[in-house]
Amino acid sequence: MDVVVANAGAVESVPFSKMVPEQLTANLVVNLVGVVNVWQAALSGMKASGWGRLIAVASTAGLKGYPYVTVYCAAKHGVVGLTRALALELGDSGVTANAICPGFIETPLLHRSIDTIMQKTGMSKEATRASLTKANPQNRFIQTDEVAGTVLWLCSDQARSVNGQALSLSGGEI
Repeated sequence: MDVVVANAGAVESVPFSKMVPEQLTANLVVNLVGVVNVWQAALSGMKASGWGRLIAVASTAGLKGYPYVTVYCAAKHGVVGLTRALALELGDSGVTANAICPGFIETPLLHRSIDTIMQKTGMSKEATRASLTKANPQNRFIQTDEVAGTVLWLCSDQARSVNGQALSLSGGEI
């Protein structure tokens, strides 16, 4: 296996003061432990071949904080730290480790979040979408093809020296 993209993610919005230990554990397992598991499974083969790309889809939540998703932020910060530390361990092995940190991506997960916000606040869909895009200077959601294109670039020979990076895809938010 030459390329592994760890792209699992889940988020539950809850105030920190109301978070229970089970929510903490579940969030860490999906968002951080999942990356560790998939990267560990692939790493020995990559090192043996002298080439590989370990890529995690983290989040801008791995670069800054957001209210009501503190454990998600902590897990995604963990992914960024894991990426940076592993890149140093891999050194001249021919294997790189990088994280992609998109803002809100137009996916079913985002659509569920929009529905939840609408339910909890009574905001319209348009107002909810506007509230989520306002942090992005381009005033839009990130598209899946932008994430896929970044993955393809990281796998290319032109990105061979990109290692240990957390690349923000956020329209300039970060």
